[in-house]
Amino acid sequence: MADHASPSAFRAAVEAADPERLVATLAPDVRFRSPAVYRPYEGRDAVGALLRIVVTVFEDFRYVDELRGDDLEMLRFLARVGDRELEGVDLVRWNADSLVAELVVMIRPLSGLLATRDAMAAGLQAAG
Repeated sequence: MADHASPSAFRAAVEAADPERLVATLAPDVRFRSPAVYRPYEGRDAVGALLRIVVTVFEDFRYVDELRGDDLEMLRFLARVGDRELEGVDLVRWNADSLVAELVVMIRPLSGLLATRDAMAAGLQAAG
């Protein structure tokens, strides 16, 4: 069982919008899934590049609830993308080294998800 030293590091990095600290919490073989991107992203480099854009897309981001199990944490968040308010959940699975092995993001409502998708697409194109 993981010692859960990293969950606070992950949450703190996200809340600080600090991409370098965030990437440091990722396992080398991390997998990221989201309704805003078509395919899963795999590996620290690919997921890190995506999360660097994510921290610039979400505005007024804040976690409002947390549930934790042995190797899984659910963090509920509120944020804004442009003029769209959204609510979401980060499902974070930890590996034996307390690094993020899997990150699944779910976002609602549809208007917030579409705004996120469009902003992410623009960010990915600009990073290009």
